[in-house]
Amino acid sequence: MSSPSDPSSGRSAHLGVTRVASGSKPRVVVLGSSFAGLTTARFIRDRTGEDVELTVIDRNPYLTFVPNIQMEVFADRDPLATMLLDTPPIHAKDGNIFLNADVVDLDPDAKSVEVVASDRPGSAAETVCYDYLVVALGSRLAYDHIEGFGEYGDTVSSAYYGNKLRRRLAEYRGGPIAIGSARFHQGMDKKPEWLPVALAACEGPPLELGLSMAHWLTEHHRGDAHLVTLFTPAEMIAEDAGEPIVTPFLEMATSMGFGYLNKTEDVVRLDADGIEFQSGATLEAEIKIVIPDWVPHPFLKDLPITDELGFVETDRWMRNSSYPEVFAVGDAAAITVPKLGSLGHQQAEIVARQIGVEVGSLAPGDAGEQYHPEILCFGDTGGHKGFYIYSDVWFGGHKSVFKMGYAPYAMKLAFKEMYFRTGGKPPTFGVPATHLLMDHFPGE
Repeated sequence: MSSPSDPSSGRSAHLGVTRVASGSKPRVVVLGSSFAGLTTARFIRDRTGEDVELTVIDRNPYLTFVPNIQMEVFADRDPLATMLLDTPPIHAKDGNIFLNADVVDLDPDAKSVEVVASDRPGSAAETVCYDYLVVALGSRLAYDHIEGFGEYGDTVSSAYYGNKLRRRLAEYRGGPIAIGSARFHQGMDKKPEWLPVALAACEGPPLELGLSMAHWLTEHHRGDAHLVTLFTPAEMIAEDAGEPIVTPFLEMATSMGFGYLNKTEDVVRLDADGIEFQSGATLEAEIKIVIPDWVPHPFLKDLPITDELGFVETDRWMRNSSYPEVFAVGDAAAITVPKLGSLGHQQAEIVARQIGVEVGSLAPGDAGEQYHPEILCFGDTGGHKGFYIYSDVWFGGHKSVFKMGYAPYAMKLAFKEMYFRTGGKPPTFGVPATHLLMDHFPGE
């Protein structure tokens, strides 16, 4: 494995132990270069300039734009051709070291992580040392916990699975379709009192998949929403959006003909004929689209920085209480519930400011605000229409906005284009502008 080097900036990486060249600059290591990691790295560079040595580690040299994969699937386009963003050139432009490697171990006492090159099977382990660490590797989506998923299940969480569903739709025989979530297992030992308990990791995808599927069926003269059943392990699907939004949504879905099954508890198994749930209920289904459990990466299990499941424990500054030089952003953080991209974006800004203050790039008064989660979600509903959700009701707030129409669809497309064009560094006015536009959009 050859490690990158930039003599002009004093950065170097060596086999065995990988570290920045010795000097006065603090070493910041970001684990992950997908949404949470890439955004965090770019914000840190913005806030610290040349005051830190920044290393980013990810097993893939690209980001998959997962939120828009389903749009490609229903349009019968290959997401491998349209949804991948090359990340090494972005990091090179920012003056970062990028290591194309798997993280296999973390020692918070030694302030080091162990990595193995992911582009060459059989590579030897190396050690990367840090002064500040940001865990932004996301989570494992545990399809392997669902019996029968490999043969009978579908989803849209990757380009591979997106293309698998494209093939399934091409062979569709007109049978019933089930779309929903397996049970999410949330760490409880270190859960703060203000954080609700979620039974599903993220249920925006089932809502948009259900609406888009109904449109696809109608457009292809294969049926309509009466063929689709939405299911959830919870009392209410998409509970994190808040009852003021979900209740009218379910009324609308019922009027369209959707089936609905709640309190399924968990998915036990899939077979050729349908789905069996832990509650004892069953659904007949030719196509079975399941959002799985989110589980931490194995190396995070049983560490002093994680909860009993392996999610990284943090306060509202996204900093670990026992190891204050360790931060977490996105799905790897225990307080990121639901596992929603917009929450990771907010956390990335918080961490960047915290590190900026720590290294002296920012004044203490520039630390910003601590984490106050809000649900911000755009969904595709087919026919160039979409929905917009903005809510903090689940967290005890009073914001609750739900809009449908062409504008949310356009915003969902625009965000992907903006993200690709800026290399994962959305402009600071992006979120306020979104609320200004969408909260006053009349909807349809």
